[in-house]
Amino acid sequence: MLEHSCQNAAEPCTRKVPIFASLSDGELSRISAMIRHRKVGKGQALLLEEQPTDTLYIIQQGQVKLSKMTPQGKEQILHVLTSGEFFGELNIFNSEELSNFSAYALTDTSICMLTKNDMEQLISENPDITIKLLKTVSKRLAHTENLAQSLATKDPEIRIAYMILELSDKYGKPRSSGIHIKLPLSREELASYVGVTRETISRKFAIFEDLGLIELVGNKQLIVKNRPSLEKYID
Repeated sequence: MLEHSCQNAAEPCTRKVPIFASLSDGELSRISAMIRHRKVGKGQALLLEEQPTDTLYIIQQGQVKLSKMTPQGKEQILHVLTSGEFFGELNIFNSEELSNFSAYALTDTSICMLTKNDMEQLISENPDITIKLLKTVSKRLAHTENLAQSLATKDPEIRIAYMILELSDKYGKPRSSGIHIKLPLSREELASYVGVTRETISRKFAIFEDLGLIELVGNKQLIVKNRPSLEKYID
């Protein structure tokens, strides 16, 4: 794990994050000077649940999963984030709160970090950043509420269809043969995302494949062949 400060390396980070989109080149350069950088390998923890933190983490390159442990000791994945997205924003507003999730790198990942003090200074000078942060928080809250409702009320087939559509929206690349998704999670992680066993994921994938809705390419790629029919599962 490496940590350093490098203004030039930080620039791509500030330019790709929506909360900084309205800032001038000069303001972005000033933020770049504040940013610290960290590189973590696949599987390494960036943040642990119930750990104190006063940092906003921005993903410069790579993928990160945010997860919680259930009372039964099982992992529940809450979000999968990628380049340009961030986490830790709630602790910027209230540093006395402990983290309510853990964050792990799904791939070799480069992270940009801003402290609470730096963010408070930026927000005081650029109030519109607060609005954009709150919009992100609201979207995440809505996602978490939908996830909780899905886990509580819908059968596994519907939850898995919902997950495929979500991954399609976020990671899918349209091609003539369908929407190609490079899966960011292992089969076991996909199972923990929707609250089923790995065997259930494999069985339901096979059903969807037999119906012509998807096509599996090894363990790390999936092609959505018939999105409208897949969408009917979640109506």
